Order: sequence, then C-alpha cells, then structure tokens
Amino acid sequence: MLSKRLPFLRRAAALCSSARPKPASPAAVAPPPPTAPPGVEGFTDIDDAWAKRLLPAWLVPYSALARWDRPIGTYLLLWPCLWSTALAAPAGGPPDAMLCLLFGVGSFAMRGAGCTANDLWDRDIDRRVERTRHRPLASGAVGVRGALGFLAAQCGVGLGVLAALPTHSVVLGLASTPLWTLYPLAKRYTNWPQAVLGLTFNWGALMGWSAVHGSCDWLAVLPLYASGFWWTMLYDTVYAHQDKREDAQLGVGSTALRLAKHTKPWLAGFGVATMGCLGLAGAAVDMPPLYYAGLACGAAHLSWQVWSLDLDSRADCLSKFRSNHHFGALVFAAIVAGKLYSSSL
Repeated sequence: MLSKRLPFLRRAAALCSSARPKPASPAAVAPPPPTAPPGVEGFTDIDDAWAKRLLPAWLVPYSALARWDRPIGTYLLLWPCLWSTALAAPAGGPPDAMLCLLFGVGSFAMRGAGCTANDLWDRDIDRRVERTRHRPLASGAVGVRGALGFLAAQCGVGLGVLAALPTHSVVLGLASTPLWTLYPLAKRYTNWPQAVLGLTFNWGALMGWSAVHGSCDWLAVLPLYASGFWWTMLYDTVYAHQDKREDAQLGVGSTALRLAKHTKPWLAGFGVATMGCLGLAGAAVDMPPLYYAGLACGAAHLSWQVWSLDLDSRADCLSKFRSNHHFGALVFAAIVAGKLYSSSL
C-alpha cells in the first residue's frame, strides 16, 4: 500500500516546494528611503499642535500649508507696509489704523498664498529635504487640487483688500504679480533667489505711502523699499543656511551656498545697506533726531544677529531669522516716535 502511495507523495512535495516564495534577489529589494545628512535627522519647523486643538480636522493640513503655525512670514511681509504707512503720516499724527488693519489682513492672506504656491512648485524637492518633507503637499496630506482651491481663496481675500485701497495702490499691487510668480522658480536658475524675494516681499513699502496719499513720493519710498530689500537679503540668507547641505545635494540655488564661508561679512554689508537706506528715507521727510536714535537700536539688533549667529546650527539660524520680527518692530517704533515728536518742533 505504501509503495503505491509514494509517487503521489513525491508529486505533492514537489508542488509544495514550487509554491514557496523564493528569496528576493538583492537587486529586487527596494532601496531604503534617502536619509538626511548627519546632524539634521528629524529637524522640522512645523508646529501645528495648536491647530489640532482649535481647528476642524479637515482644516489642519491647510493651516500648515499656509504656515499659520509660523506667523513670522506674515510679520516680515507686513512690516514694510507699516513702515511706509507710518512714514507717510502727517507730522504729529499716528499711522492710519484702518490702513494698518487692511495691510495686516492682506499680509496674512498673501503670505499664505505665497507659501501655497511655493509648495505647489516645490513639492517634489520638499519630499527630499528633512525640514520640509512633512509639509502637507510633500507628505500627501493635501492634494494638488485642494491646494489650488485654497490658493484661489487666499488670493481672493488679497484682492478684496486691494480693492479697498486707492486706484494708485491697486495698480501698484497688480504690478507685483510677476514677482510673486517668479520667486518660487528662482532657486532653480540662480544662486540669488533671496534677491527676488527681497523685491517681492517689500512691495508694501510702496503700497503704504500710496494708500495714504494716493501717489508715491519716490524720494522717500524708494530708499524705504531698498532698505527692505537689503534686510530681506540678510534674514533670508540666514534662513537658507538651514537647508544648505540638502540644497547642495539637490542642485538648488541659494545665497547660503553662493556666499558659503564668506556669509558673515556679506550679512554685515546687508545690514549696513539696510540702515543706510532707512536713514535716507528719513532724511527725505525731515525726520527728527529721535528717529535716528530708534534706528540705532535697530542697528544694534542686526549687529547682534550677525555677531552671534552660528551658521552651522539649524536651530540658531531659525531663531535668528525669527528675531527679525523684533527688528521690524524697532524700525516701526522709531518712525512713529519720530512722527509724533515732529509736532513739538
């Protein structure tokens, strides 16, 4: 009986052996995901804990897309608007509160729109950079279609603010559209994308004066605009040093890579140019000595930034970048104090 069953058992064993999965060859094994450069594993600037507590679940990834958890970008976009609005105020008077509010809403909306557009362009790059790989588009938390709809909504808010301003300001605002379009692409073609950002982010230096007077006094607003440009060159170069190792690997341009070990002298030069242009803007409208005393405080702040900056520490670069909110506030306070003091002269 056993001898009759042996052929059947041999055939069954052969079938079982052929059904077993064969071990994968080394070439067939998927490569591990790329790792971050040493010393930057796990680094991110996303802080959405408050959003998860306060916002509906569906809105949380959109809040991260617009960087609502990091308002520093809104502040940096807003300060040139407020500087210009304050500089255009009559002697002895504060800046127009309603205009300041409108610029605040517009800065919030357009900063979010800019971040959304930037992430749409950069989503493939962001997946390969440790600091940005958890952003909503890079991680897949938000799809392209949803991001485009969100971008349109934010631009709609910005256009609503623009429509509330004088015609001259509307024309100026629309004239900045090419700059907003070009900035996300700049890093692909130049090592100076910070210069494009400087031209874009400080357009409010023109808008504020125009909103107050219905036109621009170019002797005042051009130096003010230039001061914002050089200030942006300073703070965004500091910001770019966070990603310099990954940018070098990916072939993405930045002033951090272009200036490299010579960054600090350049930062000092950007700071000097910033303060010099602020001085020229003040001279154009006969600002009193109190204004220049306030600028001295701002100069001290920039000096501290450059002197104490550790370019190889991501945490310190981020901290110094964020401290520029205080510089913007110091300059605004200097302008307002100078204007109020002018009434007693």
